Amino acid sequence: MNKRRRQKEKHPLLTIVSEYLHILVGSAFVALAFNVFLLPNQVASGGVSGISIILFNVLGWEPAFVQWAFNIPLFIAGIILLGMQFGAKTLVGTIFLPFVVFLSRDFQPATTDPLLGAIFGGIGVGLGLGIVFRGKGSTGGTDLAAQIINKYTGFTLGRCVLLIDGLIVISAAIVFDIERGLYALIGLFVTSKTIDLVQIGIGNSKMAMIITNEQEKVRAGIIHEIDRGVTKLSAFGGYTDDERPILMCVVDQTEFTKLKQLVKRIDSSAFVVVMDAAEVLGEGFKRP
Repeated sequence: MNKRRRQKEKHPLLTIVSEYLHILVGSAFVALAFNVFLLPNQVASGGVSGISIILFNVLGWEPAFVQWAFNIPLFIAGIILLGMQFGAKTLVGTIFLPFVVFLSRDFQPATTDPLLGAIFGGIGVGLGLGIVFRGKGSTGGTDLAAQIINKYTGFTLGRCVLLIDGLIVISAAIVFDIERGLYALIGLFVTSKTIDLVQIGIGNSKMAMIITNEQEKVRAGIIHEIDRGVTKLSAFGGYTDDERPILMCVVDQTEFTKLKQLVKRIDSSAFVVVMDAAEVLGEGFKRP
């Protein structure tokens, strides 16, 4: 009994340690992608990192110092204007990311091709930010500025982020050339998609919606042969207005063929709609 209690007491601590490790590792990925892909190729794909790339090339200012100079005041302003919702995790990301940028400033560029720099830099930054977000943290920067603008202007948060990053990309196009601005847009797009991939994962599960006259047989087959749960949804035919319940179930990619064969064997005229399930939480899948 005491052993179980001690394990429960340790669990929150392990969770906190894991979250901070996510923030540190993710910030390191972002910093390395910045130094070996984005900075040497002048790909200023938004955020404080994009501002630091522009200022480095125009004025020669050290990118890490520029990032600290923007991030720390924005963090303080966020606390004053938005409250104490950011906490220690945001502070850790805000300080640690520029610190790794400074430590790795002498790393050699991985490529001198700006297109490759934009693509792989975007992947590296997206991977790092996705890991940070999974640790329930943030790297601060223009995200905080967007939240401040959102609070005092009424613009949506997405529009505020787009406005800030858009201005940075336009500045890159003016300072460098239009091609660098287009590369920055590519990097920004790749970053957003990579964050989604890290956060949600690859959709290797399928959700099936089945309309059949043999619903009880199909339901029993899914439960006993495929060993998956199934939900019966109330529905009505649009033409006849007759009640036509829909069977909904989620299966792994490897089980999907079995499901198709099962439905076809029981009712070859069944109507089946199949969709990718980006993320599935619950028994038999990932835990929430």
